[in-house]
Amino acid sequence: MGMMGKIKEAQQKAEDTKKRLETVYIDEKSNDNLLEVAVSVAGAVKKINISDELLEDKEQLEDYLILTLNKALARAKASYDQELAAVAKEGMPDIPGLDMFK
Repeated sequence: MGMMGKIKEAQQKAEDTKKRLETVYIDEKSNDNLLEVAVSVAGAVKKINISDELLEDKEQLEDYLILTLNKALARAKASYDQELAAVAKEGMPDIPGLDMFK
C-alpha cells in the first residue's frame, strides 16, 4: 500500500475511533458520593445523580456540579487524546528522523 493509502487508512481509523469514543463513558463522583456524573470520552454528559441532601443548598449544588463535571471532563479529554494519539502513531508512515510520537 502506498503512502497515500496508509494516510487515508489512518484517517479512517481516527474517525472510527472518534465514533467509538462517543459510546465510552467516564464515571466521576464527588469525594463524599453526594453527586455522580457520567460523561462520554467525547465530552457529552450522559447522566447526573444528585443526593437529596444537595438539593437543599443551591450554591453548594452548583459548586459540586462544577467540580465533579470538570474532573470527569478532564479525565475524558485525557482518554480521548490518548486514544487518538495511539491511532495516529499506528498510522504514521515510517519516515526516518520523524519520531514525534515516541
